[in-house]
Amino acid sequence: MRTLFLLTKRNIKLFFKDKGMFFSSLITPLILLLLYATFLAKVYRDSFVASLPDGFVLSDSVINATVGGQLLASLLAVSCITVAFCSNLIMIKDKVTGAYKDFAVSPLKSKTISVAYYLGTLFNTLIVCFVALSVGLVYIAITGWYFTFSDILLLILDVVLLTMFGTALSSIINSFLKTQGQMSAVGTIVSSCYGFICGAYMPISNFGTGLQHILSLLPGTYGTAIIKNHSLNGAFAELSRQGVPTNVIEEIKTSLDCNISFFGNNVSMGAMYGILIGTIVVLMGMYVLINFLRRKRI
Repeated sequence: MRTLFLLTKRNIKLFFKDKGMFFSSLITPLILLLLYATFLAKVYRDSFVASLPDGFVLSDSVINATVGGQLLASLLAVSCITVAFCSNLIMIKDKVTGAYKDFAVSPLKSKTISVAYYLGTLFNTLIVCFVALSVGLVYIAITGWYFTFSDILLLILDVVLLTMFGTALSSIINSFLKTQGQMSAVGTIVSSCYGFICGAYMPISNFGTGLQHILSLLPGTYGTAIIKNHSLNGAFAELSRQGVPTNVIEEIKTSLDCNISFFGNNVSMGAMYGILIGTIVVLMGMYVLINFLRRKRI
């Protein structure tokens, strides 16, 4: 355990020592929030107002809270994955400098080395994502706040789980990369595509039925749905208090991907958590196995 702690500490210190890597990871979610608030907010607002019954009027506060919840969910759903890929550059740097090979031929267990990379990336990514969560909550507090304390705790849990998923996914992919150029290319692809395939930029309910079925096979879809439910839970409760019919609220939830179906079958929140946690466990096991087999070849 002491060796694991020291290796993890070493990876964390290297991340913070590289100011360019740290600040680029930190500023990415803030830029996303600015872009979302500037461009996507109006789209979300118009879409939400259009889904209301004719002649039904809501306060600007609850409309802003609904839009803000969507923006926050989109920000966190994307950042927890993309920032993990950026934080995981330590593994690539060690391959470039030869430190990774030194670790591999040392008496250190392959499991210890791989878990230390995972934990270091997880810790670094969580710091950035919690900063993003804090800034997002401040933004919502200014525009329209209906969060409860339990909503905040559930959002924190969601960020931790999504970050664990993003860290495991990036760790597996990075295991096959050897240069920073390859890492930059993969990071660009992930940053540009992940938001679309997980339903962060545009709800998958807007896609065709065939594509919806395909995306329902991806665990990221359920991670986004979980965080959307908790970021919008307070706003939906306020909609109910202001007289919006339950069936209309359910239709809004479906249109925003809070309600997800798997080939026509509704997926419960418990099932969504089960899918996400199960995927994390499988990916972590695959990551440790990949590093074990690689070390045997060195």
